[in-house]
Amino acid sequence: MRKSLNLILKQFSELDYVHPEDIPNIDLYVDQVTTFIESQLSSLKRDEDEKILTKTMINNYTKNHVLPSPDKKKYSKDHVLTLILIYYLKSFLSIKDIQTLLEPITDKYFGTESELSFYELYEELVAQGNGQSKALIKDVIAKYNAMQNAFSDAPEEDQEFLRNFGFICMLSFDVYIKKMMIETLIDFNSQQRKEAADQAKEKKDKS
Repeated sequence: MRKSLNLILKQFSELDYVHPEDIPNIDLYVDQVTTFIESQLSSLKRDEDEKILTKTMINNYTKNHVLPSPDKKKYSKDHVLTLILIYYLKSFLSIKDIQTLLEPITDKYFGTESELSFYELYEELVAQGNGQSKALIKDVIAKYNAMQNAFSDAPEEDQEFLRNFGFICMLSFDVYIKKMMIETLIDFNSQQRKEAADQAKEKKDKS
């Protein structure tokens, strides 16, 4: 297991985000979008036959208001950045939660020339993510080391299997807690936006 963990951590340390400057500065047709994202994220595939992104996925994201509609069937750099965010988020969030999370962001920053562009927003996320890599690796190693003294009373031939199982459970519990926190924060932010909209409507009705 230690050998496998070292290999996993090595792969994780070599993972890189899609950098904004790597995205073409011209608008793309849907086939070009899927080809580009497939080439950029192919190293994240678990199975060779897995599809990172398809036309059907893009259409569904647009239909469910997760992704803004294209302009004359062409997708901008902001569209590509949004699709990359969706790819990461969909591994642990529902489409509804992703829509709730991204909608206020795309409403305010997508395709605008505001003080903070969508490009700059994504760039900041990449910088923050890179800064967390060492801490994440350290945490995984600590969890692994903690399990090495577990199940010492089990039959010797079962100890390695049980410790590997326990390590996976520890990682899973960490994912579960963080997922629960994310969902709670999404619900809280959504409620805040609804209350603010209701207050604005009430104020407008009175005036």
